[in-house]
Amino acid sequence: MPDQFEKLLNEAQESKDWIIQLRRRLHRHPELMYEEVKTSQVVRETLDELNISYRSPIAQTGVLATLGNGRQPCVALRADMDALPIQEEADIDFRSQTDGKMHACGHDCHTSMLLGAARVLKKYENQINGTVKLLFQPAEEGGAGGKRMTQEGALQNPDVDKIFGIHVWPLLPTGSIGSRPGTFLAAAGSFEITVHGKGGHAAFPHECVDPIVTASQIVNQLQTIISRETDPLDAGVISVSTIHGGDAHNVIPPSVRFTGTIRALTVQKFGQLQTRLGEIAQAVAQGHGCEVDLEFPDEPYPPTINDASLWQEVRHFSEDLLGPEKVEELSPVMGGEDFAFYTEHVPGCFVALGVRNEDIGAIYHVHHPKFKVDEAALPIGAALHACFALNHVSSS
Repeated sequence: MPDQFEKLLNEAQESKDWIIQLRRRLHRHPELMYEEVKTSQVVRETLDELNISYRSPIAQTGVLATLGNGRQPCVALRADMDALPIQEEADIDFRSQTDGKMHACGHDCHTSMLLGAARVLKKYENQINGTVKLLFQPAEEGGAGGKRMTQEGALQNPDVDKIFGIHVWPLLPTGSIGSRPGTFLAAAGSFEITVHGKGGHAAFPHECVDPIVTASQIVNQLQTIISRETDPLDAGVISVSTIHGGDAHNVIPPSVRFTGTIRALTVQKFGQLQTRLGEIAQAVAQGHGCEVDLEFPDEPYPPTINDASLWQEVRHFSEDLLGPEKVEELSPVMGGEDFAFYTEHVPGCFVALGVRNEDIGAIYHVHHPKFKVDEAALPIGAALHACFALNHVSSS
């Protein structure tokens, strides 16, 4: 189907301005997990304009659209919609209009690319011998929206045979993609530790039990789980990312709270890291006369595992579209993605789409306040979605 793939890319390129305007509209109004009310409304309005049917709500603020005859074979294309609690600093004229919230992970791009794919696929609906599902998913950033979508039937009626997803990737130049067979992204979860001591006047530390010193020791000792207990070839991450305790320079507080993340490339390793984190926190606290409360507050994400045959398929048509030199096989990455909840049920492929362009300052990583993308990549992403879908359900 090389000729049809090229035709789909041309169709997506013709919709470039349309896709970009949608993306900028979403970018101006970022919404956090399960708050994507306006975003969902934009998606529904666009689907109405395209005369594409959908189910909404699903997973609280999600949208599930369908094209085709409602029967199998059935493929799914997924985009996430939520933003992050970050104050935007990017030098763009469509900056976030909501203080403290920003599309710093590119989900506005993901949503607009999938809508672009919907626009292209609608023109070919009479060639769809089966069903294409479009999953506009909430709450990827810690809310396990992918799990809720599956629990509420997104992969059923008809049953999804294969699923495809894209993530913008500032480590790859615009015009290229990358992925790998097997484990691509890590299992990921968060932890929260509260150290309880005895507060008092900072001039009399001997009359207190200092939770700040204890918390500091716990943070230091947690690093040895990776540096001294983990095989260097068995990747893992434990990062402490917030710490809060005390309000005055001359008062030792009664408690300190800190949070962080755990990452591993297997579920087994992830569980081992969780166990050792708890054991070390308890032991260090006891040694200092403190107590600790340990919680794992969020739904852990499993590793994102690509079906090898699907990656080879995507690689093949991407090489036809972009050129062999523009398709890379990447190493595993310790980032996490709730696309993994879908691939626990059906074979899937998750692909990194290059959006790096040093000439326009698109050089910052995701989750950075200056993160931005080269929008020239957006029609490429839309075309990849469409190619994947029609490669499985086209009657021509």
